[in-house]
Amino acid sequence: MTIDIAQLEAGIVKGERRALSRAITLIESSRTDHRAIAVDLIERLKTAGPDGQPRQALRIGLSGTPGVGKSTFIEGFGGMLTSQGLRVAVLAVDPSSARSGGSILGDKTRMDLLSRDPNAFIRPSPSQTHLGGVGRRTREAVSLCEAAGYDVVLIETVGVGQSETVVAEMSDLFLLLLAPAGGDELQGVKRGIMEIADLILINKADGDLKATATRTCADYAGALRLLRKRPQDPKGFPKAMMVSALEMSGLTSAWDEMQALTEWRRDTGHWAARRAEQARYWFAEEVRQGLLARLQTGPARAAMQALGDEVAAGHVTPSVAAAQLLRQIGETQR
Repeated sequence: MTIDIAQLEAGIVKGERRALSRAITLIESSRTDHRAIAVDLIERLKTAGPDGQPRQALRIGLSGTPGVGKSTFIEGFGGMLTSQGLRVAVLAVDPSSARSGGSILGDKTRMDLLSRDPNAFIRPSPSQTHLGGVGRRTREAVSLCEAAGYDVVLIETVGVGQSETVVAEMSDLFLLLLAPAGGDELQGVKRGIMEIADLILINKADGDLKATATRTCADYAGALRLLRKRPQDPKGFPKAMMVSALEMSGLTSAWDEMQALTEWRRDTGHWAARRAEQARYWFAEEVRQGLLARLQTGPARAAMQALGDEVAAGHVTPSVAAAQLLRQIGETQR
């Protein structure tokens, strides 16, 4: 299949959803020739904004344990934003099977109303073998959505727990959804996913669970006060709030808080500084992934296989074998 990169670029800049979908499929491809085209496309789209500058959207990362209502929240929250005239893109990362490598990718089914909204774009993607709750190319998919003119990009993680901190390296705001009486509220004082959250939203604050949600929200608010204050936060942040995606309550207040935090960070320079740090992080990540890929080809592959056999047989420890391989690679590059 021949890919017309100029046509694809033009379609994305015009905001065509079909072109955006094709471009995301391209960047997620593992083929070497597709990767080269994808890199070229992303480089071209850097000048898609006004005055030749990149377009920027508000990037919102969203995590929470399975069953907390992430998809219901996104549908309600996204619908509220589109009703205000905003264009919303949703990048939903689904877990991949460790055995078959397959993913269900059922987010469009769960977000039935939002998927039919002309101002919304929903793209489910597999996590594949990437850790941290997002796919390896999710960051580049975010850039494509920005180039297509979307105002808000929602990044829904796999939802597996405290390890989902990578999404903070590609988002401007990070939301953590929790359910009432979902467990030990003192988890809030632990390091990890709680420490990077900008807003903790207690979902399902409706019906019989409303009183429980109120107590849970108060517990997390207290726990957040024990965390060391971050320089990128104004007074009162991070904070815990109650929402009900089912009844559409609390969503407007949550959006107001997100906008207030975003404006403060823009005015104080934290927005630009954070995006610069994220760019540096992803540069280092690309280098790491590239070096790992090289270990799977050429002479390094044979050396790695041989040392792996030695480790499996118990003749050498993994640490010693790794040090030996790195030494061999260093000697060949001299």
